[in-house]
Amino acid sequence: MPKCEICGKTRTVGNRVSHSNIKTKRKWSPNVQRVRAVVGNTTKRIYVCARCLRSGRVKRPAF
Repeated sequence: MPKCEICGKTRTVGNRVSHSNIKTKRKWSPNVQRVRAVVGNTTKRIYVCARCLRSGRVKRPAF
């Protein structure tokens, strides 16, 4: 299951509503990407959502 290791964002559930107002279950997955990030003093590959990447919550290694 996709999950951001920074903010903990996971899949959300809701209803798909048709034109005739019939409701069926559906899921929304976060935009999770596997990136290299500095965790503590080491560089690790972690799963991070696009919002955390964009807002600068993830410290990227300088190569």
